[in-house]
Amino acid sequence: MAHLCFQVLSTSFFTPKPQIPVLLSPGAACIKSIHQYRYLYLKAMQDDKFSTPPCDESKVRVPHVLTVAGSDSGGGAGIQADIKACAARGVYCSTVITAVTAQNTVGVQGVNIVPEDFVAEQLRSVLSDMPPNVVKTGMLPSTGIVKTLCQSLKEFPVQALVVDPVMVSTSGHTLAGPSILDSFREELLPMADIVTPNLKEASALLGGVPLETIADMRSAAKAIHDIGPRNVLVKGGDLPASLDAVDVFYDGNDFYEFRSSRIMTPNTHGTGCTLASTVAAELAKGSQMLSAVKVAKRYVEAVLSYSKNIAIGGGCQGPMDHLLKLKSNVERRPFDPCDLFLYAVTDSRMNKKWGRSIVDAVKAAIEGGASIIQLREKEVETGDFLEAAKACLKICRVHGVPLLINDRIDVALASDADGVHIGQSDMPAHVARALLGPDKIIGVSCKTPEHAQQAWVDGADYIGSGGVYPTNTKENNKTIGLDGLKTVCVSSKLPVVAIGGIGMSNAQAVMRLGVPNLKGVAVVSALFDRECVTTETRKLLEVLKESTKIAN
Repeated sequence: MAHLCFQVLSTSFFTPKPQIPVLLSPGAACIKSIHQYRYLYLKAMQDDKFSTPPCDESKVRVPHVLTVAGSDSGGGAGIQADIKACAARGVYCSTVITAVTAQNTVGVQGVNIVPEDFVAEQLRSVLSDMPPNVVKTGMLPSTGIVKTLCQSLKEFPVQALVVDPVMVSTSGHTLAGPSILDSFREELLPMADIVTPNLKEASALLGGVPLETIADMRSAAKAIHDIGPRNVLVKGGDLPASLDAVDVFYDGNDFYEFRSSRIMTPNTHGTGCTLASTVAAELAKGSQMLSAVKVAKRYVEAVLSYSKNIAIGGGCQGPMDHLLKLKSNVERRPFDPCDLFLYAVTDSRMNKKWGRSIVDAVKAAIEGGASIIQLREKEVETGDFLEAAKACLKICRVHGVPLLINDRIDVALASDADGVHIGQSDMPAHVARALLGPDKIIGVSCKTPEHAQQAWVDGADYIGSGGVYPTNTKENNKTIGLDGLKTVCVSSKLPVVAIGGIGMSNAQAVMRLGVPNLKGVAVVSALFDRECVTTETRKLLEVLKESTKIAN
């Protein structure tokens, strides 16, 4: 099974060799004004300064991505891939068709470009009536269509623009000529929040410079960033010198390497479209850029793995099955770091002491306001633990509270829990991710900055840091104190929950450390080694709320 991990690389590691010419465009000079204009437009919409038709406030607004791309008759790439990827990620997708292609698993047999005035008409139809959160672009086959799109986005700004500069398909077919490059550099890229070229596209954007190493990719990402986009993801799936599939992300300050084992399959048609659309979908749901890229990489890897043996068509490159998520009928909301605020960890010995079942303990904690539950049951038989986990999951789902399993990935998989929390001596997070898939929550216990860095590299969602204070729930558990906790928080790229000996008397001291990624406290004895779990949870919740008011 493949796994995904990624690294953050300080800009100090950037080496300019080989030299890549920076092709600054005239449009790059107005990047700031474009983004300021977009901000003011969106703020005005939020302030109701724009007149809009009356709307039933009881209706639920759904995240919305507009894809502006070509149609793939084979259904593997283009708008077909965009629609399926967005649907799989729980996002509505509207379309503007720029070209109609005749293609299959053998290759591209023909391309029919949609007239520019009709592309403009499609854009106005969607943007004027049903404004999307994010616009994602794919195949833009003429300079006129690029100009039309840019003008439409100036008239109808959106929250984010994701540009997949489709010039060469995954199968190697040219889909956009060199005349498009100047329009990309001068008009489209300066408006983009992220651009996602593969190696050939990145090379074309930079005048044909060969990209053969990861150092070349980092150089290319920086050079493309200089043209104007806020973020750049250079995809290295075709990098000849790497045993892994390596992508490089650059946000203008830091480089991040996303690594995954290569999945041996011919079914890779549409991977670029799928990745960019998933980034757009996650942005539409409110994710930050790096988080959106991270989720998109996991999703594409999961789809590739799931689709590696399917057989569609007689050619050498087949499509993927985007809708693997339909195997599960459970709709999960994305992980929210705020869920860590009051993190309740159960204990089988305490439940036994007070005559409570696991289910009763979980129900009481949720009623008291626990924001996330971890089942840590060391003395329960596997069969009993599994049945209890399933029962607890039903309660958690009703209340919208995530349920994690401590250590036991087998129980997490069998019960379909929301994720796992693992320790330093347990299965590595990247292996857990490969087993659990892209959407499950993975937390890792960390005592040092090095642990925190590795958790980030391995693709964890959060870390638990401690023990902050001495505790009776773990033997020989070295404490790190408030200073150690702060050191880990400052060094961590992930949200942090403090754990170890935390209760009513010291929770405020923990939450007043003043580090923004410290999101909450994990508590065992202070909740479950008490007569009334609900009452103690409510009391601690009030203490935590008060501490955040004081901190702010």
